[in-house]
Amino acid sequence: MSNRFDYALGRRGSLPPPHNQDTTMTHTTLPRTHLSSTPGSLRAWRNALFAVFALCGISMASWAARIPAVSQTLQLSTAQVGVLLFAAAIGSIAGLIASGHLVATFGARAIMRWALTLGAVAVTGTAFGVTVLSSFAFSFGSLILFGAAMGTCDVAMNVSGAANERALGRSIMPVFHAFFSFGTIIGAGLGALAEALRVPLVIHIGVLAVLSLVVTQIVVRFLLPEVDDDPADDHAAAEPSTWRSRLSIWRDPRTLLIGLIVLGMAFAEGSANDWLSYAMVHGHGTDRPTGAAVFALFVTAMTVGRLAGVRLLDRFGRVPVLRATAVLAAVGLLLVIVVPNVWVSVIGTVLWGLGASLGFPVGMSAAADDPRTAAARVSAVATIGYLAFLVGPPAIGFLGNQFGILNGLLLVLVLTGVAGAVSSAARAPGAPVGNGAAGAGAGAPGVAITSAGHPPAAEPVVVSKDD
Repeated sequence: MSNRFDYALGRRGSLPPPHNQDTTMTHTTLPRTHLSSTPGSLRAWRNALFAVFALCGISMASWAARIPAVSQTLQLSTAQVGVLLFAAAIGSIAGLIASGHLVATFGARAIMRWALTLGAVAVTGTAFGVTVLSSFAFSFGSLILFGAAMGTCDVAMNVSGAANERALGRSIMPVFHAFFSFGTIIGAGLGALAEALRVPLVIHIGVLAVLSLVVTQIVVRFLLPEVDDDPADDHAAAEPSTWRSRLSIWRDPRTLLIGLIVLGMAFAEGSANDWLSYAMVHGHGTDRPTGAAVFALFVTAMTVGRLAGVRLLDRFGRVPVLRATAVLAAVGLLLVIVVPNVWVSVIGTVLWGLGASLGFPVGMSAAADDPRTAAARVSAVATIGYLAFLVGPPAIGFLGNQFGILNGLLLVLVLTGVAGAVSSAARAPGAPVGNGAAGAGAGAPGVAITSAGHPPAAEPVVVSKDD
């Protein structure tokens, strides 16, 4: 067991998975880079990225867990909460758009340092605007900056993670994303504890921000440049591509159908991040600590689903697993929406989290099936998926304001059903229909993505063949 874990973490001398393992995918590992770096420096780089991914998860989940407190302090209606959450979505999209140029100009390490610093200051400013100023406008502006910082950092840390994979000579991106999930569990748990102890929002977020700033300044020292000056590192040069060829991928129906899968499951994940604790308080009548604890339970279920899902994908293939998880998420949503019992809603939350756990990453893996078009297709699919984070909060807020927050979640149920209905689009090209295992296992995606559904690194490291 330890050998398998060591292999996943990229430790030299570790054993690869046994050749007799029944897997539907082969892995072609690209040549190692950063050949002049010592094994210790590469491991330190990897561990620093673990911390960066976890910090982002802690920051985002800590804020999400305190949304009911924000609503009560500012005396917001459900629709107004949706508008406030829209600020973070605006910032995230802006950060994603700008991050490619910023990373190319200044490097991923510098961008991570400044993005994490800006994020800590901005989320503290949001808490200050809520608790001290009681200002919706100030909080809205601070949330835009927080979203922009997180979106920019997300791309930078994925670029650095991909470079670390190349340096180690094997894929460890899924482990980075697991640390993001671990961070969200910690953040949600701290949020629930802060609610139970009635810690003011500005103190809770402020203390975490200071700790984040300290950790950031420590770990960035161990990050290596993502571009290696070693002349042997010429394998990563991408084939020239024009804007016209990249845009043509949008005309491929498979791109749009995979985008629908990602959109539906991003709605399932993002709606819980934004609205679950609020729905428990205002829809099921729980107190705020219970609402935060239920959100923490959802995040935990998501993490378990992603860690356990690889084995299921290897055994049954993408399409059956996507259909099963869509049904699981739909059942969980129905229990939360329809049954007026808190404990049944808790069970529904677990099913919802498990069901929503794999749609986004499997969709990204399906988009990267063809290495020649992987970057363009993943970019298009990610753009479609991010509409969920942009449109979702205000749409559910508007519906919740008109029909009640639980009924507002019916939109999520519909889109989850759509994702399950078109899940056959995730089947690898050329894979036989009706053959689960041969029909596209998704052990390690060719292009990886973060557990909250954030963008992949610029260059895939592992080429995956599903058939």
